[in-house]
Amino acid sequence: MRILLLNLYYPPDTSATAKMAQTVVTALAERHDVTVLCGRPSYDPTERRPWRLFQSEQSGRVRILRAGSSDYPRTQMKKRVFNYLSYVFLAVPRALFVPCDVVLAMTDPPFEGIVGAFVALLKSKPYVYNIRDLYPDMAVGGSIVKPGLLARVWEKLHRWALRSATRVVVLGEDMRHRILAKGVDPSAVAVVRDGAEITPKDTLTAALDPEVIRAIRGNFRFVLLHAGNLGFYGAWDTLLAGAASLANDGIGLVFVGGGAQRPRLEAAATNISNVRFLPFFPANKIPSVLAAADAHLITVKRGLEGVVVPSKMYGILAAGKPIVAVAPRECDVVSLGEANGFSISADPGDPALFAQLVRALSQNPSQLNDMAKAALAAAPEYERSSELAKLVHIIEEAALNRN
Repeated sequence: MRILLLNLYYPPDTSATAKMAQTVVTALAERHDVTVLCGRPSYDPTERRPWRLFQSEQSGRVRILRAGSSDYPRTQMKKRVFNYLSYVFLAVPRALFVPCDVVLAMTDPPFEGIVGAFVALLKSKPYVYNIRDLYPDMAVGGSIVKPGLLARVWEKLHRWALRSATRVVVLGEDMRHRILAKGVDPSAVAVVRDGAEITPKDTLTAALDPEVIRAIRGNFRFVLLHAGNLGFYGAWDTLLAGAASLANDGIGLVFVGGGAQRPRLEAAATNISNVRFLPFFPANKIPSVLAAADAHLITVKRGLEGVVVPSKMYGILAAGKPIVAVAPRECDVVSLGEANGFSISADPGDPALFAQLVRALSQNPSQLNDMAKAALAAAPEYERSSELAKLVHIIEEAALNRN
């Protein structure tokens, strides 16, 4: 069958959505023809593209159509809106002339779900909406958009898009609960997790990089690591306040990555000696980054449970590392972690409890070991190829049922 994927970002963009879009396309292209309608690379791309109204690339069964959207850097938030609008302005009319049997949309730009529903309606095709981050909930909860007329209109249009979708694909049970609360038919909502690639036990793996491990661990006795984007979703102030009380315990809180909140956090942590910030490491160093920590940190601030679903959890499990979750109890990382024994959790508004849990964990090697074993045992349940197979089946089923 012929599948049309709508998403602004696609490699050489380096966003998480771009990478996952490519992963999904690769899985679909094993049996189907896929057209990706994306924009010019703008999200920390590995290469830039000159402006053309449209550019077309063909690789096997995958055709990549790039609309000539603006390509302001992602750090320029106000100008980034022009990237969104120019992409939609060009992509929607172009999509109407792309032959397809089903329309698949992700969530870049943040209103792409609405765009996908509109395109599917005009083309009279089934629509599969793969939600990566839940908007406008995330924009309002992250204080990017103020509550008001814009948020209300956006929410109304988004609920229309959800009801219009043949299937709505979400990243976890916490997000599923959010979607059902919006009045969506439960039978239309499916959970497909991002999962992780599980390396077979008899496979030779590359040696860990001691320089990466040394850079992360420094002189700390115990390292709690947050590797990933420092965006608007985390309980960052709780983490810094908790870390300050752990400074004399030899416990370090290390952030690897960047994001909109990093400058503010670096300024706030100026006088906290056991908090360190490092840039992202190359992709081939990810195993070393994962291995460097004694435990990994996942955080979601109150009000964003089910709005953002940190998919880095699966890579941490595959690496056999414990998780400290500073997140509401409704989040999957908390409920799954407690059920399977691979995480401990603190309320995102309680820095004292966070510090208490980390201090106790750092002094309990037996608990750390048990959590690591539980992580490894849970990882195969979320193996990426199995999750991708679910998504491919959902898309195929949506197209076949309409036909």
